[in-house]
Amino acid sequence: MVPVFTIGWRWVLSSLYPSFPRKREPRDFSHLPPCSSQGQALGLRLRGDDEFVRLQDFLTASSTEMTIACSALASLVVGLGLIAAGPQPAGAQETTPPAGAQETTLPGGAQILFTPYLWLAGINATIQTPLERAPTVNADVSAIDLLSHLSAVPWMSSIEIRDGPLGLLGGAFHVPVSTGITTRNVFFNGGSAGLITNAGTATLLYRALEQPTQYADLGIGFRAWSFVANLNLNPGLLSRASVTRDASWVDPLIAGRYHIDLPSGFLPSGFGLNAYGDVGGFGVGAHSDWQLLGTIDYAPKPWLDLQLGYRTVNFNYTASDGLNLGFNVHMKGPILAATFKF
Repeated sequence: MVPVFTIGWRWVLSSLYPSFPRKREPRDFSHLPPCSSQGQALGLRLRGDDEFVRLQDFLTASSTEMTIACSALASLVVGLGLIAAGPQPAGAQETTPPAGAQETTLPGGAQILFTPYLWLAGINATIQTPLERAPTVNADVSAIDLLSHLSAVPWMSSIEIRDGPLGLLGGAFHVPVSTGITTRNVFFNGGSAGLITNAGTATLLYRALEQPTQYADLGIGFRAWSFVANLNLNPGLLSRASVTRDASWVDPLIAGRYHIDLPSGFLPSGFGLNAYGDVGGFGVGAHSDWQLLGTIDYAPKPWLDLQLGYRTVNFNYTASDGLNLGFNVHMKGPILAATFKF
């Protein structure tokens, strides 16, 4: 397992709260213990010299200092939360999970397709920081690591309403994660950091191609992102402390989808292939915001379509307020879904 190094909490808090001092004289922290083993399990590395934040400066405006040992997920949690430091600009649908094939039409012509899904995504992120000696922070968190740190029940689903050649496709993505923080148990007795990620997509689709065994859709829409990051410190010599920050933004999208039924013979009837992609951002919110999704579909019943595939969601955001702060985030992994048709 890759060793974990400490991250500069002064950078975190100064980015979240501009009034918090960003610069400080170099200090020797070689006598302090390394990060906790819980942080090591997540494989987050900070390139550059280690730095600790004096939380007492922030909480009491006095000269008392305290250092907090880092947790890898806590670093990623608060790092993503730093998006709020810039103008409201981003992540991970939703965005758009599989919409089923072999559609059936209800009386009146309208059709509803509801798709809950499970996306086992890992995260690779590069965070650009304003620290001269640590210009980037690299994070690599596996899907298993994220699952082990869920703080509540996640929700992932999409719904599509079709009427003739037009369809309205929407989706929601909600994932709350948290991790513990180790302190020196003097001013504070440990704590926790959490991140709630929400994303939603709405896309208006037009069926440009429709044949008995295949169809293709083109569309435009938007993806909205919301992050809520929090840091809580348990009371010690100082009273309980809590910091919460949130960010949200919307990216315009251009989308496309293609489905084809596979011929029966080698496989039983009811199998098909589905591909979906969108691209957006264009500097309106994020610099770029895109995803690709590919699945193999199987329809055992006219009202049910099962999908298994792979999905990647990505965004690249750079703050425009002079903080030299940026995020390049990639979320990718297998996806399992079921579409119910009404």
